[in-house]
Amino acid sequence: MHDPFRAPWRKATYSGSENACVEVAPLPDGDRAVRDSKDPHGPALIFTPAEWAAFTAGVRDGEFD
Repeated sequence: MHDPFRAPWRKATYSGSENACVEVAPLPDGDRAVRDSKDPHGPALIFTPAEWAAFTAGVRDGEFD
């Protein structure tokens, strides 16, 4: 079971100094956790390596703009 609260979180580089930040943390089994930095004790999305690769490819391709 994942414990994303103990993960080494980092703010996304595209967040800059704005308050609307996304944080990402690698998990020991290779999964990735994503959360809203304004709510660090709130829910986190967990992505498998394949899901993370598809998500980041979609971001790079402008799929979510």
